[in-house]
Amino acid sequence: MLKVSQLTKSFGDQEVLHGLTTSFPDHQTTVILGPSGSGKSTLLRSLNFLERPESGHYDFDGENLDWSQPIGNATILQIRRHTEMVFQGYNLFPHLSVLKNITEGPIHVLHHEKAAAQTEARQLLAKVGLADKANEYPSQLSGGQSQRVAIARSLAMHPEYIFLDEPTSALDPELELGVLKVLLQIAKEKQSMIIVTHNLAFARQVADKILFVENGHILFDGPNQDFFGTQNQRILDFISAMTFSDLAEN
Repeated sequence: MLKVSQLTKSFGDQEVLHGLTTSFPDHQTTVILGPSGSGKSTLLRSLNFLERPESGHYDFDGENLDWSQPIGNATILQIRRHTEMVFQGYNLFPHLSVLKNITEGPIHVLHHEKAAAQTEARQLLAKVGLADKANEYPSQLSGGQSQRVAIARSLAMHPEYIFLDEPTSALDPELELGVLKVLLQIAKEKQSMIIVTHNLAFARQVADKILFVENGHILFDGPNQDFFGTQNQRILDFISAMTFSDLAEN
């Protein structure tokens, strides 16, 4: 399990995360929800050390780290060997084929044999519905296809956790659906995931646990069904705004 306690992060004079304490169960999907600018992505990026909080503790895979103390690059790299990050911008290598995008990490970081890495890459491409795209390049792919390749690339590293930051925000609804179906299948296979999203329909389907973050504070931390069944007026207002239910009522 991955845990953080009293996590505080500032940008300049502005504190954006205010002493957050929570856990992310393994073999479950945690979805982080909240209005824009609430600190969701900053929290996610802190989990992968893309942001460095000023204080707090980070407990994962036998490492109990104090963010107020220096943390060496070797420690960070060791943690990152057990996690993968999927960005909204895909971050594929444009000069490499789809197959090579997926096999680079397993071959050069995990030291897998090339043939075995390629076999698994082709299996993962079939899993995400792109078996026929192995020899194409990122410029030949749609946004949805690129994101599915990015997900396959993450799975190829056999991470304990996959972090996904608004993975479909740049996609139109039809392309988004293809990516969300892949993530739902991965969630059913009990891959540990932490997802920042604005898509409440997807969150309702995929999440085991939901964090609701606003103004750098956690306002809800609990099971999916409790979030969507809440009587908390702030959460009800958020759900209403995100689903346009008030518009329909008017």
